[in-house]
Amino acid sequence: MPRARHSFTNGETLAQNARMTYSHLLVSADGPITTVTLNRVDRRNALALDVMRELTLALRELDSGGVRGIILAANGPVFSAGHDFADMAGATLAQARELFEVCTTMMATIQALPQPVVARVHALATAGGCQLVASCDLAVAASTASFAIPGGKAGLFCHTPLVAVARNVGRKRALEMAMTGDAIDAATAADWGLINKAVPPDQLEATTLDLIQRATRGSAMSKALGKQGFYRQIDLPQDQAYAFAVERMASASLLPDAQEGIAAFLEKRPARYVQIHGPDELA
Repeated sequence: MPRARHSFTNGETLAQNARMTYSHLLVSADGPITTVTLNRVDRRNALALDVMRELTLALRELDSGGVRGIILAANGPVFSAGHDFADMAGATLAQARELFEVCTTMMATIQALPQPVVARVHALATAGGCQLVASCDLAVAASTASFAIPGGKAGLFCHTPLVAVARNVGRKRALEMAMTGDAIDAATAADWGLINKAVPPDQLEATTLDLIQRATRGSAMSKALGKQGFYRQIDLPQDQAYAFAVERMASASLLPDAQEGIAAFLEKRPARYVQIHGPDELA
């Protein structure tokens, strides 16, 4: 059985992460919640190679016991315009492949993190920017935001964004977005399942904070195992998914936080969870 890992008592790791500086990002900590903000406003927060590498690094730096939840936000009039065409103009096959591999690594990093990651979308998220939102565990958008994978009405189909979008909204709606290239508004995105909810712009920050606070309640270890387990089983056939989930839940029930939660329920007292998240403890 995995050993218990204990939480930090002084927030030291959190403070160190907040002090790190990046060229295209802002990172700020508010207690156990850290916000990572795209800040390449002059380029509409385009996902250039250096931006994607920096965001991947920043997210990996937050993979610590002091950070319970992550908000992914952006500054400027656009959440993200997707890939930077300057990286693709005249690129060789090897260079183009590298670009999309770096992007895929960034998206996979979001889902590999043990913490819940919530996108806070205030404006247009298009192409790779829409993919970024779709790759987050949860998402809240202002009613003024919109979402598109527009390659279908231009010269380069949005092959990689469609992978993430289709896993949120289903085939027909994903193909409608990809083939027409048309944007959908935030209300439609919520109805289709691309985001969790659309709210008035002046409620965006508060609603996102409320969601991440509720999503980080309980045992950090249990939540991490739940998130990591979800992404491992979601694309399996049902019988295989159940086989995986049975073994995972049985093993998880033996962990200290699980036993503490059971004892607290039976004894009608608040639970005292001590385990922190880390690499998949039951992998």
